[in-house]
Amino acid sequence: MSVLRPTLAIFFLLTLVCGVVYPFLVTGIGKAAFAEQVEGSLVEHNGKTVGSSLIGQSFSSPKYFWGRPSATGPMANNAGASSGSNQGPLNPALIDNVKARIDALHAVDPDNKAPIPVDLVTASASGLDPEISIAAAQYQVARVARERQLDQSHVQRLIESHQQQPWFGFLGEPRVNVLALNLALDQLKN
Repeated sequence: MSVLRPTLAIFFLLTLVCGVVYPFLVTGIGKAAFAEQVEGSLVEHNGKTVGSSLIGQSFSSPKYFWGRPSATGPMANNAGASSGSNQGPLNPALIDNVKARIDALHAVDPDNKAPIPVDLVTASASGLDPEISIAAAQYQVARVARERQLDQSHVQRLIESHQQQPWFGFLGEPRVNVLALNLALDQLKN
C-alpha cells in the first residue's frame, strides 16, 4: 500500500502533464507561430477549400499542369496512406508504370519531343509531393498553352512568377506548386 499511493500520484501527474498540459501548450505555440501550417496549409479559391499546398492532387485534363504520380493507395494522393511504392529500378511493375506514364504524356502532347523530366513519371518517397521541378513545368508549357489558347510566353511567365527557390538558397532545387499554378491558370483571361 505504501508503494501504491506514490505510484498513482506519479501516474496522474504525468497523465496531466503529458496528456493535457503539453499538447495544449504545443498546439498554442504552433497556432501562434505557424497558424497556416497548423491548420493544414489549406488553399481556398472563391471561398471554397480546394486542397492543401502540402499534398499533391491529381490533374488529368490536358489544360492543367500535371504533378508527380502518386504511389499511395487505394487512391492517388491519399494523405492517410502516405508511402512510396518501394519498387526498385529493375522492378517490372515500376518499369511498366513509368512506360505507361510516358505513353500518357506523349498521347496528350505528341509533338513534344523534349526529354521527359523524371519527376513526371516517378512518384516521390511520400507519394504526396505537391510540387514539380521547373523542367517538368516547362515540359508542359506547349500543351497547356495550346489547350487554353494562350501564348506560350504567358504560361512561361506564370511558371516564373510561381517559382519557389531552394530553402536557404541551397537546400533542394527550384520548384513550383502544381495546385497554385493551376489555380493561377484558371484566373487568366484568354
